Amino acid sequence: MEPGCSAPNHPQVAPFNLRGKALHAISPRNSWRVMWVLKVSRLDTIREGKSLSIEKSEDVLIPANGVFSACFYSVGDNAYCYAIWFNKPSRGKNQTIIWMANRDQPVNGRSSKLSLLKNGNLLLTDAGRFTVWATNTQSLSSVHLSLYNTGNLVVQNMEGVTLWESFDFPTDTLLPQQLLTRSTRLVSSRSQTNYSSGFYKLYFDNDNILRLLHDGLEVSSVYWPEPGVVSWQAGRFTYNSSRIAVLDTFGNFSSSDNFTFMEAEYGLELQRRLNMDYDGCNAPNPDGLKNYYFNGFMF
Repeated sequence: MEPGCSAPNHPQVAPFNLRGKALHAISPRNSWRVMWVLKVSRLDTIREGKSLSIEKSEDVLIPANGVFSACFYSVGDNAYCYAIWFNKPSRGKNQTIIWMANRDQPVNGRSSKLSLLKNGNLLLTDAGRFTVWATNTQSLSSVHLSLYNTGNLVVQNMEGVTLWESFDFPTDTLLPQQLLTRSTRLVSSRSQTNYSSGFYKLYFDNDNILRLLHDGLEVSSVYWPEPGVVSWQAGRFTYNSSRIAVLDTFGNFSSSDNFTFMEAEYGLELQRRLNMDYDGCNAPNPDGLKNYYFNGFMF
């Protein structure tokens, strides 16, 4: 039996897409109120001193609303990452990954585990020997690890203080109410099947402007907004130094530099994500997703 988590097959449902060159917001329809049930015990929290093993398919965290799962995910031959994904698959895909702890250093399919230590540190060990990822948190009081309904994986102590949360360390995806800040960025995957860090980045620069960057092996260059256009001509403001952007639950994206867009499929009855695409261009989409204009431009 393969290690990691498995899920039953689902009927394919076409999501909707709001794409920029490398940036697109995806909203799978929430017509799936009748949730599929994993053939495992539902667990959204583990306590200190406990571990989640790659070899136990029942070691999966699922929040109360059943929208997300957190478990070991296969990314290659005997290569696994600890990941969070939407339980409802997109057309032509398996689960849609929204976060990975160790995207650039997969672990072995045997004896690897995610452990919450009594000192408050959450760490991922490869084959039970090497630590490949850790939160480096400490606590004098008891701690627990929980997967929230929002898709946020959180380490808290018994006083309710958040010691660490996945929302502060995004990979290529932003979820509703998750902030993109001066200290965070979205980094694309290497390809559609290679989840390691790629070459396209969404981030705030030192001028407080939200930008898209191609950071290749030999060449690095900003390509959005157009480098030759003055920020105010592009409708961007540099005087707001808060450097915060957020996608809300209705599908409205807003940034402190005055960049905004609203998804065509507006409303609460959707599960959304803002994703940094792997190819950095508005290429034909194999899922048959729709392209939309926002703020008068198509990115």
